[in-house]
Amino acid sequence: MTDPLVTVDWLAARLDEPNVKVVDATWFLPGDPRSPRGEYEAAHIPGAVFFDIEDIKDKASSLPHMLPAPEATAAAVGALGLNRGDTIVIYDAQGIFSGPRVWWHLRTAGFDKVFVLDGGLTLWRAAGHPVEQGGGTATAVQVAAQFDAALVADADQVRTHLEAGDVQIVDARAADRFRGDVPEIRPGLRSGHMPGALNTPWQQVIGPDGAMLPPDDLRAVFTEAGVDLDRPIITTCGSGVSAAILALAFARLGRLDVPVYDGSWTEWGGRNDLPVATGA
Repeated sequence: MTDPLVTVDWLAARLDEPNVKVVDATWFLPGDPRSPRGEYEAAHIPGAVFFDIEDIKDKASSLPHMLPAPEATAAAVGALGLNRGDTIVIYDAQGIFSGPRVWWHLRTAGFDKVFVLDGGLTLWRAAGHPVEQGGGTATAVQVAAQFDAALVADADQVRTHLEAGDVQIVDARAADRFRGDVPEIRPGLRSGHMPGALNTPWQQVIGPDGAMLPPDDLRAVFTEAGVDLDRPIITTCGSGVSAAILALAFARLGRLDVPVYDGSWTEWGGRNDLPVATGA
């Protein structure tokens, strides 16, 4: 399997296989009154466990849902019953939104058989597949800590690459946020973007049915945004969630080497020592 996405019918046909594990990664933007865990408990794919992005994080960081230490990730995913030998399928309630963040998180932790459900719970239910209610159960397993630093970028790395011009920074935020035309959704952040960054709003890689665009259409979207698919890329966004959507899209095009800037604009826009540009 070279595509990092699987279809709802593919998953439905394998849902009872013991080594196929399903993970609900639903998460909502700040200010949204909905509860991710509440949505999971109200309706989830049978057998799915809930990965709480706001709990499985670096709790000592002032930035939102930063990656925790590798040992903390290993303990958390082990508690969810996830082994590296499993085929893990991740979805979220919105279609494709927060699921790619957990796909990327698990990849940084050495999980290589991890996929995103194309269209998420939305297409799953539209296809008539079943859901269940409740908190779910998991049989805990032991997972050794691993960390793939090549999939993660920090502020110093991004600044160095911007100054050298040797990596393309692709920002997944909406165009008006990228240009600095509107305030950021988190208070206290400067508006604008990293000088030299490119903008591909994450919604542009998702089709009207909630599934990710096919490869040829993804290439067209990125080419239109000025992205050279043969050069190094780092993705960024507001807080490291929608940046993972772009990382997933690049992976669909064979670019499994694209790191996510974990701190993203919440870090960059909140630091006065980092440069900001406005406009297109």
